[in-house]
Amino acid sequence: MIVEQFRTGGDRNFGYLVADEVSGEALVIDASFDPSMIVRFAEEHGFVIRYIFSTHGHDDHTNGNGAIRHLTGIVPLLYGDTCPRTGVRVEDAASFSLGTLDARILYTPGHTPDSICILVGDALFTGDTLFTGKVGGTVTRAQALEEYNSLHEKLLGLPDITKVWPGHDYGTAPHSSIGIERRSNPFLLQPDFNAFLALKHNWAEYKKMHGIA
Repeated sequence: MIVEQFRTGGDRNFGYLVADEVSGEALVIDASFDPSMIVRFAEEHGFVIRYIFSTHGHDDHTNGNGAIRHLTGIVPLLYGDTCPRTGVRVEDAASFSLGTLDARILYTPGHTPDSICILVGDALFTGDTLFTGKVGGTVTRAQALEEYNSLHEKLLGLPDITKVWPGHDYGTAPHSSIGIERRSNPFLLQPDFNAFLALKHNWAEYKKMHGIA
């Protein structure tokens, strides 16, 4: 499996191409700002794009969807959409065949109601649900609780070796692993939801106290 991470612009956004080396089939995740760069990479390496996913509906993750659809003829998919080629709906536990690989959808609401993560092999594409050393922003207590549950019930149930590929270069590194985040991410180290929420409310002060950029 090949994972190519692209700095697409915007607010330090990342886009991704994931390819099965055996079949040459590929999928694209969060093709915002400069989708032609990702399509060009696929063409230069002989990969055929089969799917395009957005991890959630915010503009900085979807503003390239029209352009990449024009370039590839592939309809970009968000949570709740049905893939016109396979008839598979983008929902929790849905699986999309990619050559010898499978891309599995994890529904992870919190940052937005339509947030998903995508698991391909041991690579997890987390959008704005989980960053390296941080988690996605939320506005209300209810959203924060949804995010807390998504993190603990979905993502932290994955093996420690699972690689984490986030939607932005916000954290301490451009990628991480579930094991590293489990052991070091301040939000994941909180003993319960109330402590998690308190850290969200006091994150600016926490960063200042601990020298976090």
